[in-house]
Amino acid sequence: MTVHALTVDAGTRDLRAADHLLHALAGRLALPGNTVGCTHLVRDARPRVVVSLSLPSAPLLDTVRERLAAEEYGTVSEGLPDPSGRAVLYPGASRLTGTLTVGELLERSAIGRVTVLGSPLPPEPDTRMVTRDHVRPQWEGGAGGRA
Repeated sequence: MTVHALTVDAGTRDLRAADHLLHALAGRLALPGNTVGCTHLVRDARPRVVVSLSLPSAPLLDTVRERLAAEEYGTVSEGLPDPSGRAVLYPGASRLTGTLTVGELLERSAIGRVTVLGSPLPPEPDTRMVTRDHVRPQWEGGAGGRA
């Protein structure tokens, strides 16, 4: 599967600001609902949080790149900064509110699996999860979120 992705380095210093940037970009650029937007920690001489946008097609990627450059959101580069990120925008994210079962979470969103820290076994489908209206799964390898 070809991933059509861009990374935006706006010099963001924290995850909350990066989340807001992704939501602002989605609204301002009218990104389709199947766009995946992630945050990525950069640990170098200038620690920061960059964001990536994985888009459904190459023509859309070109359009988004041009609009980002025109609006000066920061440095825009092609591709993903690393193979995993903290997903903020993804199909079904807006439907993950309140208390849900693991089965409902998997059914309503692009999240492909749920893991329990410290357990080798996945949770049962009827296990209840309190989302606090803020589910940020780990996106790995450009496909399949893990909550």
